[in-house]
Amino acid sequence: MNICAITMVYKDYWALSQWYLHYGRLVGFDNLYVVAHGADPEIARLCPRATVITVPRETLEGFDRRRGQVLNSFADGLAVSFDWVIRTDADELICFDPAVNASLTEVLETVSGKAVFALGLNVAETLDDNVLADEQLALGHRRTAVFSGHYSKAWATKRGTGLWRHGIWVGPRRIESTPFELPRGVYLMHLKYANIAALETANQHRTDVGNMPGRGLPGAAWKEADQTAARFYARLASYPSQSWEAARDHAYATINAAPVRDTKENVLRAKSTVFEQRVTLPDWVAATFGDA
Repeated sequence: MNICAITMVYKDYWALSQWYLHYGRLVGFDNLYVVAHGADPEIARLCPRATVITVPRETLEGFDRRRGQVLNSFADGLAVSFDWVIRTDADELICFDPAVNASLTEVLETVSGKAVFALGLNVAETLDDNVLADEQLALGHRRTAVFSGHYSKAWATKRGTGLWRHGIWVGPRRIESTPFELPRGVYLMHLKYANIAALETANQHRTDVGNMPGRGLPGAAWKEADQTAARFYARLASYPSQSWEAARDHAYATINAAPVRDTKENVLRAKSTVFEQRVTLPDWVAATFGDA
């Protein structure tokens, strides 16, 4: 099976380094594509074997819609040559339990349609964690997480399928019939909160962009990036701990039972359920997707 991965980035260097190493190991470094939102030679330095495509950064109005259109167009073009195109943000890493699926190919062979979802988690740095060195992979050194409906996103597509609003655009005639494919043992690890130092740097940029004049800019999560992060850590500290198995099974059943079929946007996506239990990531995460 021929698989590639694509992401779009602007100055989120720590997350991009994590993305490059993770997906390079999964699909091959020569099968990685990075869309640079504005010329930036640092991206090619951090991703020496990836193909870097630069798009203009002349305006940020209609940010999400423009970004989605660009990435859907690139991904659909890549799907002419690849069986599957993985598309995630730079801080989102797809992982699979090797006891359930031995490889990424095995995961995708179970999918009957043209898109696949993963059960999402926010991975967090805690007071007991050491500061990450530049070359360390977060999944080898972070164990605390919380399941997330918001990040139970579509992450890989075949040709003719576009991602939109964390789900897939399916058209009005297929909105009720398109399968919501959420394989067991497959997870989207969101690393936004896994490195506090990198988060503080990224939040400076998010705050600047979110408070620019113009229409269609990123919303409150960017305008008030520091406050958003503070609220996440406060809630995480208040959540009780639950076993991985119990929390996983509850999250999977909840997300799989009631996907959102948005007839206004013609989008199939996961419901943004909030789960209020902390979990410790199982040993296979660090052993399989941590430092080599």
